[in-house]
Amino acid sequence: MKHIAIGILGAATLGFMGSAASATTLDTVKAKGFIQCGVSTGLAGFSAPDDKGDWQGIDADFCRAVAAAVFGDGTKVKFTPLSAKERFTALQSGEVDILSRNTTWTINRDTALGLNFIGTTYYDGQGFMINAKKLPGVNSALQLSGAAVCVQSGTTTELNLADYFKANKMEYNPVVFEKLEEVNAAYDAGRCDVYTTDQSGLYGIRLTLGSPADHVVLPEIISKEPLGPAVRQGDDQWYHIVKWTYFALLDAEELGITKANVDEMKNSASPEIKRVLGQEADTKIGTDLGVSNDWVVNIVKAVGNYGEMFDRNVGSGSPLKIARGINALWTKGGLQYAPPIR
Repeated sequence: MKHIAIGILGAATLGFMGSAASATTLDTVKAKGFIQCGVSTGLAGFSAPDDKGDWQGIDADFCRAVAAAVFGDGTKVKFTPLSAKERFTALQSGEVDILSRNTTWTINRDTALGLNFIGTTYYDGQGFMINAKKLPGVNSALQLSGAAVCVQSGTTTELNLADYFKANKMEYNPVVFEKLEEVNAAYDAGRCDVYTTDQSGLYGIRLTLGSPADHVVLPEIISKEPLGPAVRQGDDQWYHIVKWTYFALLDAEELGITKANVDEMKNSASPEIKRVLGQEADTKIGTDLGVSNDWVVNIVKAVGNYGEMFDRNVGSGSPLKIARGINALWTKGGLQYAPPIR
């Protein structure tokens, strides 16, 4: 009887464990009523709190888009600021549901770290910024031999920096900090000659310095930095929801669907627009994904399309004024391309 009791107890325990293990990220998110989004500790244009404490930026808005797809409400998201060192552990452990934090997609992160990147929401490259008053006459990174360079530890930036100086047979003195705020403060205080990070980040950081006009971003791009959100491996449904949220933002822009006209566009005669907005008869596109059939309508109402999100946060409608460049749609000479929603 004792052995039977132990067997029953063991079976019950295994059954409980199996039930717990079968809970998907979508189940967990719905149960708690919000998405936990891992963001940076503050990078203008990507994820940074405004003067009211509300998180702004492309990365923050992407999480709002996912919340809109899941809940029909882009406000159902909470933000967890993470340093470069903390970010992967936070996602792996389940502390956050999505990592949307100016993170470069690499093979190591996509395999050894157990992450799945959903796409490239911003194509970037590593650059250099200098104080032009401190280094007059410097207009190229190839003139930086012997410089002290501020860089954040635990990043691809740190590795690319070493590769670039070694490849060009130049010496440099790395001034390394774990937290972005520490790197910013050290550079602003003149503790190093050069600041290196993603070029988009340099434009944002420059705005926060004591004398922004004194600082110049050099022309060289020394790496490929495809930045995008990531989720944990092993949950295909959640991966698909987050991935197709990204594609929906691009498809909406390509079809001319905006935050201002999305309700009007639901009455479009275009079969493709009707399909994307869930107006096609007997559609199951949204429900097959695990959301409602008007999920794209909800996304666009929450954050607009990809182009609107870009312009508002880093583009012409923002203080950064970054040109679309390679982040334009493929129809306009850029790299942003989405599979069809059908």
